[in-house]
Amino acid sequence: MVFKKPFSNKIKEDFYTELSVLLKAGINLKQALELIKNSQKNKKTVTVLCTVLDCIIAGKNLSESVKDLKDFSSYEYYSLKIGEETGTLDKIVEQLGEFYSRKNEQRKHLINALTYPGIILSTAILVVIFMLQFVVPMFEDIFKQQNVELPAITVFVVNTSGFIKTYGWLILVFLLTIILSRAFLNQKNWYKKAKDLFITKIPFVGSFVKTVYLSQFTQAIALLAASKVPIVNSINLVKQMIDFYPLNTALRSVEQQLLKGDSLSESLGKHKLFDAKMIALVKVAEETNQTEFMFERLNNQYNSKVQQRSKLLSTIMEPIIILFVGLFVGFILIAMYLPMFKLSSILG
Repeated sequence: MVFKKPFSNKIKEDFYTELSVLLKAGINLKQALELIKNSQKNKKTVTVLCTVLDCIIAGKNLSESVKDLKDFSSYEYYSLKIGEETGTLDKIVEQLGEFYSRKNEQRKHLINALTYPGIILSTAILVVIFMLQFVVPMFEDIFKQQNVELPAITVFVVNTSGFIKTYGWLILVFLLTIILSRAFLNQKNWYKKAKDLFITKIPFVGSFVKTVYLSQFTQAIALLAASKVPIVNSINLVKQMIDFYPLNTALRSVEQQLLKGDSLSESLGKHKLFDAKMIALVKVAEETNQTEFMFERLNNQYNSKVQQRSKLLSTIMEPIIILFVGLFVGFILIAMYLPMFKLSSILG
């Protein structure tokens, strides 16, 4: 747990939910934060809460206390500030708790959908590597001893086996380096762009990930609309909060279009990321002044899609991976046995 964030999304969910309950029970902000701080076991989380509490004791409000802390986003700062200015802080922190609860639930669905296929794929890769590393060289020795002319397919497999034996450790070191340096690479725009664009191109997975982030987008807009935040400011805040390159790029463009005077539906309609149904409902929301209601409805729809697609994804990917594994193993076996048939005919 060395790399665990002091204020992860799960901790934020519990923090805002507990804070909402305590504030609604009539406990003042200082006492509520002390109670939450005393219930924490993670030292880094306690340190963050102590910093916030010290600011509250010094006379600052909650939004100003979290403003300069890297563990809190601009979205949280502005949401809390709006709650303080309108006297609805208890409602705002409850909404933030709901937001992170939904976000954690979607992440859980994503992990559940990919874990089993990931295990199968990893096992398959190990089986193929084992065959190339140990099984193929055994056949290769037999072919050399008998001086058998090898078909092109066998030459390809033998060369691949030789490459794995020679450079396999370099590939392993490279992959481990990438995994261990993810925290550093995630701070680089080029890496985030390449990673997110690659994910969107993966069949089934790309569509599922897009749905997850669209669900988060609609939920955030609904919460900000409930707080009477202007739509341009809402887009700017959501852009800072959701870390998904295709969505961030689209929202930057949408923000510019809104500043030029275009409507939200027109601005969203210029990007393939937003589907026709969302654009149609947003247009209705603009005409009827029901932005909060429409985005809540959209969020419920996307959340249902996330749950359905997570089950579908794990169901579809398992047989596809097994099929590909069978093809790879079959390809290697055929490549190895073709010369054996030729050898048996010569000896016969």
